[in-house]
Amino acid sequence: MPQDPIKKPLIDVLSGHRQAVPPLWMMRQAGRYLPEYRELRAKAGGFLDLCFTPEFATEITLQPIRRFNFDAAIIFSDILVIPYALGRSVRFEAGEGPRLDPLATPGEIATLATEANFDQLEPVFEALRRVRRELAPEIALIGFCGAPWTVATYMVAGQGTPDQAPARMLAYRHPDAFAGIIDVLVENSIHYLVGQLKAGADCLQIFDTWAGVLPPREFARWSIEPTRRIVAGVRKQVPGARIIGFPRGAAGMLPTYVEQTGVDAVSIDWTTEPSMVRERVQSRVTVQGNLDPLALIAGGATLDRAVDDVLENFGKGRLIFNLGHGILQETPIAHVEQMVARVRAYRG
Repeated sequence: MPQDPIKKPLIDVLSGHRQAVPPLWMMRQAGRYLPEYRELRAKAGGFLDLCFTPEFATEITLQPIRRFNFDAAIIFSDILVIPYALGRSVRFEAGEGPRLDPLATPGEIATLATEANFDQLEPVFEALRRVRRELAPEIALIGFCGAPWTVATYMVAGQGTPDQAPARMLAYRHPDAFAGIIDVLVENSIHYLVGQLKAGADCLQIFDTWAGVLPPREFARWSIEPTRRIVAGVRKQVPGARIIGFPRGAAGMLPTYVEQTGVDAVSIDWTTEPSMVRERVQSRVTVQGNLDPLALIAGGATLDRAVDDVLENFGKGRLIFNLGHGILQETPIAHVEQMVARVRAYRG
């Protein structure tokens, strides 16, 4: 008798099957809160050296799995590898975040290459192949990209800003030129995500970290529509590809985002109103989230209560337990262990 293939709880939930114990992982789970990451980072040199050395990226991806046995590993990389492969200068300066050469005018935008050099991203695909070989079969492997709007905000300003005003202003003043950046990012993100699936990713996440700064009309144009095009473009080449969207800060625009993008799941931040999500979002797709990363730092009874709130709000439906954004560097490892134990003890 042939054996049934080993099930991956996270992929089961993305496929529409609720789990009594929600599958669990954390955004930025491979990172600076882990001493083993800090040790490797000190050895490796620059941040991009970590991303583009398969041996390092594989090891970092697996570190949190060894410690916490999460239900998913997410490949260690960065949302700005696409601009890098498009020939833009991308630098990561200690304590300051990313720095790029800005595309601040229509003339500068006209210099943007239309096709990325995917040979430069081959180390990411190789790291995915290596991680897949080493992961237990029931653990899902997540590939990802930045959403075009969020990646464009860094390309326009040359860095992160408090509310990404430079990109918002450029999109208002020169919408056709700004659309040129978005179009390039859509096409190259499709190619990149399909490459990740072929290299062993089980599902994908599209990070739109800066979606929440957009008013409704601009949200529809610059967040929803490019994401819809990416989802459709990936599925044209890989039918049935499982995709999670994360339009951080989208709040009341979440139902429209889910309806129009075609994602299988939506990741929500900790400020999202639970009953609206249950009634208008979780009734359609899987919900991922939404523990406040500061509650994870706080620990103790505060953390228990915050974990219980997420489970009480969303555990009766399709849920992937996660944070509402990335884990913070100062988070104690013992608090992560406390969260994992409490989620795993849940029987919804």
